[in-house]
Amino acid sequence: MTLQGEIVSVIFSSPDTGYTVLDMKCEDSIFTVVGIFPPVSAGQNISVEGKFKVKTQYGKQFVADKVTVSQPSKLTGIIKFLSSGLIHGIGPVTAEAIVNMYGVNSLEMMKYPIEIAKVRGVSLKKATEFCMNYVKLQKMQDSIMFLQKLGITINLALKIYKTYEIKTEENVRKNPYMLVDDIDGVGFATADRIAAELGIGRDSNYRICAAITYLLKDAAVRAGHNYLPEDELMQAALSLLAMECDNPDERVRDNVQDMVMLGDLVRYDTGEHVAIMLKKSFNIERNIARKLLRLKQEAADFRVSVDDEVKRFENAAGFELHPNQADAVKAAIENGVQIVTGGPGTGKTTIVKCILNLFKNLGQRVALCAPTGRAAKRLSQATGEEAKTIHRMLDLDWKNGEGHFTYDEHTRLPLDVVIVDEVSMVDEFVFNALINALERGCRLVLVGDKDQLASVGAGNVLNDLIKCGHFPVSYLTQIYRQSEQSKIVPNAHKINNGLMPEIDNKSKDFFFEERQSAEEICASVLALVTKRLPKYLNMKPQDIQVLCPMKRSLAGTINLNKELQSVINPPSPHKKEFRRGDCVFREGDKVMQLQNNYQQTWTQTIGTRIERGMGVFNGDIGVIESINTQIMQFTVRFDDDKVSVYQYGDTEQLSLAYAITIHKSQGSEFDAVVLALDANYMLQTRNLLYTAVTRAKRMVVISGSKTTMQRMVRNNETARRYSLLINLIEEEVSGGAYD
Repeated sequence: MTLQGEIVSVIFSSPDTGYTVLDMKCEDSIFTVVGIFPPVSAGQNISVEGKFKVKTQYGKQFVADKVTVSQPSKLTGIIKFLSSGLIHGIGPVTAEAIVNMYGVNSLEMMKYPIEIAKVRGVSLKKATEFCMNYVKLQKMQDSIMFLQKLGITINLALKIYKTYEIKTEENVRKNPYMLVDDIDGVGFATADRIAAELGIGRDSNYRICAAITYLLKDAAVRAGHNYLPEDELMQAALSLLAMECDNPDERVRDNVQDMVMLGDLVRYDTGEHVAIMLKKSFNIERNIARKLLRLKQEAADFRVSVDDEVKRFENAAGFELHPNQADAVKAAIENGVQIVTGGPGTGKTTIVKCILNLFKNLGQRVALCAPTGRAAKRLSQATGEEAKTIHRMLDLDWKNGEGHFTYDEHTRLPLDVVIVDEVSMVDEFVFNALINALERGCRLVLVGDKDQLASVGAGNVLNDLIKCGHFPVSYLTQIYRQSEQSKIVPNAHKINNGLMPEIDNKSKDFFFEERQSAEEICASVLALVTKRLPKYLNMKPQDIQVLCPMKRSLAGTINLNKELQSVINPPSPHKKEFRRGDCVFREGDKVMQLQNNYQQTWTQTIGTRIERGMGVFNGDIGVIESINTQIMQFTVRFDDDKVSVYQYGDTEQLSLAYAITIHKSQGSEFDAVVLALDANYMLQTRNLLYTAVTRAKRMVVISGSKTTMQRMVRNNETARRYSLLINLIEEEVSGGAYD
């Protein structure tokens, strides 16, 4: 449905998102219209496509999906438009003076400063400013309408314009594939469709280069790869491009070679195959190799007896460290870079407390950090010392449309020792930012479980650093954290060692329910979370975390979230909600952030002080506190009490979190875990099961078949991640700079 008319008034408009509420006059009727708009004002003419919806609180509104803006033609409309504030500096008096002089031609005259300077009270300097602002506004509106004609949503069109501004149409017409690199949310398929609309050929070099870049970026996001073997990349590119031209293989290889020559790509012979890698990814891995080896080499020796310091800690703590633990502590004190790895219950937290205590006694400036807010909060509780996320420690800031860390290679952290927990979760981008910010000679202690799933982001930092053999590693094998009745920790270690866990249901915290089909697993999970476990554990259903290997199927996260939401947080006249696609978001819903958003702002109340910051990250879990349906915003309070405001259009960043994938649970601990073990999941691996079980503190219940569990325990295969980090470390060492 299409409405055409004049804007009577703009009730609300967000400069950040473009979300607008306005009244428009259509023939003799006035309608309230809501949607994403470019900057508009009263007096302008618009055409909107969409449909009417009735909302309980606000009544009948027209929700616009597409907007076309044209300039006012009536004198009163022109005055309203010029004085609306969109053209900085022009008020009602000046607007009326311009219209009095030029009448219906006023907007045409706004292109010529020399003409506007003839208006009484307007200097040439002011006229130039007015005209520049007017032309910029016109360019924006024209660019957004141009993009809409190409099938681009107005929300995405605004993001594109904010990146390219007045060069939007020029850039998109010349090379729409640049959108893949420059704009979050634009994939190769979208750019390909735009290119087809513009008549760009399927064998265009722009298209081929964009496909190569897209495939390398997609491999990083989807599988954590930092490069692809050239043959794999070629095969994937030819399949994606589907070119009907002579020698498509040669065309792709020629473009790869050109991109290597121009410095966009790196070709590297690993000895096993030829790797093709984005130059940015290569530079990150090479920098990690160099900086870590330098940290290892430059750490100064302490002129103290480490044995005496350990004894002093033991006397104060009232217990004696196991020799295995004591050795790990000594190694952390003595080495510039030290890795400490072990499974659950092996004393990693005790060692961190001891290392922290010893370094502070030695007068060292020490900081604790972890990759996620949940992990940092847990580390703080376990040690009694402040722990920050890596992003917060580096002081993430947002300037000129890009995220920047205050602490980097130019402004170093004023620290002597940094201890990083849950290192298996840290991807190479974040790890590179961290080591860039360390002072020369700073000690780095890396703590994690090498058998957990690899990071969600690209790379496999912890395992690569262990495998390379150039950094000392302390392996913790002795289990301490368990009681005679507890089976979580012993069963986790059995799984990790390729043995079946005890599933006789005789313990108080580890249970197994034999269920064969996805339907049976789904029913079992619902009963466990909403009825049985809340009574048994005296806890709320929201605090019981369901983990799944997969998203789809009846026992996957998508369906289980809908089923759990309907029972735990059902519809209510007292709860506002909104729908995005097939998903309903409701006040009180448990949600999870699905991607790193360095620009998302938050506030946090600490005592009487309100702290503000930026950055919400992949895996952060919270609750929707409130929804404002009028301005299409909602507020989420995360587990670390950070409160962040989202627009409806941001919901692709979030999902319901009553059930989450095992991969998304990395670095988190939950009092109770229910594992929906669907047999249909293809990647049934040991470390997936191990990671799920080790997320539970008080109880884990597995719903699935014994056959599926046996298959996972036997399967010790892990998906390979392509990385050059080990190669580059070897290269640096063999070069002689870090002997």
